[in-house]
Amino acid sequence: MHLAADDRARPLALLVTAGQRGDSPQFVPVLKRVRIARVGPGRPRTRPDVVRADKAYSSAGNRAYLRRRGIAAVIPIKEDQQAGRRKRGSAGGRPPRFDPASYRTRNCVERAINKLKQYRAVATRYDKRRIIYQGTVELAAIRLWLRDPVT
Repeated sequence: MHLAADDRARPLALLVTAGQRGDSPQFVPVLKRVRIARVGPGRPRTRPDVVRADKAYSSAGNRAYLRRRGIAAVIPIKEDQQAGRRKRGSAGGRPPRFDPASYRTRNCVERAINKLKQYRAVATRYDKRRIIYQGTVELAAIRLWLRDPVT
C-alpha cells in the first residue's frame, strides 16, 4: 500500500500494488492521484506545498519530478548518493536542501497507515484480488475522513 497523507494523518491518495513492488517507482503515480479540495469554488489542487518522504524515495527521477512541478522536497539523501556526489567533487553538484525540522512531521504518513491498519481487513489482507483490497482500503480511508472532518 502506497499513500500520501496530510498533516492530520488522513489519506489523500492511495495506491495498492503487489508486495514485491518497490516504493520509489510508485512515487509519481501516488502524487498524480492527490486532489486537495479548495475552500471556495474551483478545481481541486493537484500540487501539494511540500512532500516529506523517507530515503526510499531519494532518487534523481523523483527529485526532478518535484522540481518540474514546483513542489518543495524534504527527502534525506541516501549514503551511497552522498558518497557518489563527494567522489565526483565539484562536478557532483550541490546537494539538495534538507530541512530536519520539517522532516520530523513525516510521521503523519506512518500514522495514517497505522490508522488504516486498525481495520482488520486492511491489516490482514485476506482479499485475493487487488481491486477488492483497494476497495477495502478506500472504505477505511473514507471512514477516517468521516471521523476527522475538515472544519
